[in-house]
Amino acid sequence: MKIAVIGCTHAGTAAISNMIKLYPNAIINVYEKNDNISFLSCGIALHVSGVVKDANGLFYCTPEELTQLGVNMFMQHEVLDVNIEGKTLVARNLQTNETINDTFDKLVIATGSWPIIPKIEGINQENVLLCKNFQHATTIIEKAKDAEKIVVVGAGYIGIELVEAFEMRRKQVTLIDGENRILSKYLDESFTDIIEEDFRNRDIHLALGETVTRFVGKNETVAAVETTKGTYEANLVILCIGFQPNTQLFKGQIDMLENGAIKVDEYMRTSNEDVFAAGDSCAIRYNPTGEHAYIPLATNAVRMGTLVAKNLMEPTIKYIGTQGTSGIKIFDQNIATTGLTEMMARRMGMNVKSITILEHDRPEFMPTYEDIMLKVVYEEETKRIVGAQVMSKVDVTQSINTLSVCIQNNMTTDELGFVDFFFQPHYNKPWNFLNQAGLQAL
Repeated sequence: MKIAVIGCTHAGTAAISNMIKLYPNAIINVYEKNDNISFLSCGIALHVSGVVKDANGLFYCTPEELTQLGVNMFMQHEVLDVNIEGKTLVARNLQTNETINDTFDKLVIATGSWPIIPKIEGINQENVLLCKNFQHATTIIEKAKDAEKIVVVGAGYIGIELVEAFEMRRKQVTLIDGENRILSKYLDESFTDIIEEDFRNRDIHLALGETVTRFVGKNETVAAVETTKGTYEANLVILCIGFQPNTQLFKGQIDMLENGAIKVDEYMRTSNEDVFAAGDSCAIRYNPTGEHAYIPLATNAVRMGTLVAKNLMEPTIKYIGTQGTSGIKIFDQNIATTGLTEMMARRMGMNVKSITILEHDRPEFMPTYEDIMLKVVYEEETKRIVGAQVMSKVDVTQSINTLSVCIQNNMTTDELGFVDFFFQPHYNKPWNFLNQAGLQAL
């Protein structure tokens, strides 16, 4: 059996590592455009802030390791064409410009995603940067050394983490986003209000509800960012607008969503039975709605890549879907979220209610305790839980993993009220705050 793998970040690395064990006699040819694999881009901001001293620690696998296990690693090779029906591909060596023609019995698509790059005047000027891979990380680190005024465009996770990192480096930071709130896809207003106030108290300028119209340059280097509401000086601009699936090679050959995300079934199969896909190039079942959704997260990618290997020869282990569970630490606040926010659920036309709990993490008779804010979103008719968010200066983020499982299993708020949780004064209260959310939900 001959397997071709296109892309080797998280999904690709997971698929390859497992295929080596499961199919020791298979020929595995891997095509990767970069000169590295398995880079944890979530660590870029930690490197920028100085928390992570060595960016090489953000890799958990190397091409050499896979080569030693018998994999044919075609690094710095760009796949130019794929004929799915004919089971052929064409790749170019980016160092020598040599072209390779190859065949396959099974194809694994792990091409990932790429930052959205809008068509804005001046976007190609020096010091307007993306934030995705290892090369981007090293460039941001180098450029930020001499930059005093930095503009971050995009208030999602990556943008927020970079803003925090630059503030820790004592830079003058402006955050621009078209939405009126930061992290609007992940958190409801009661949470983002607190974070935004903290940002302003740290002299971070928030330019929300504004759209970038032009990057103003001086000597072909960015000097300012113009928006629909103002102009902001900048020595450095980081674009964190979002991601789109990197799937142009396969358009018209397999089924996709409108945005280009490849549709896969519960066994990671595409609409062609010999073609599998995993990671940020895919649309997967989103359990709060039961529909396909595009949720580019490394956690999803690793799970999907592993399942590709398990199901390559025959359907074996089903993918149980995702809640899009994620977490972030912003200054003193530990934050996690799963499923739908109340705002997103209502935008989708769902009839939902919510309960917000303001609790302490430990009994008040203990020497110290911290505030917790938990919100649970649920369907009004069925009380089925569809989303949750938590924030506290003490780390209670694992509670969102529990609520992720609740969503996974279609649990209701009534059931949540009586789930068996332990009590120990060092850690929690007799009625766990998750129980309290279930008990107080109407």
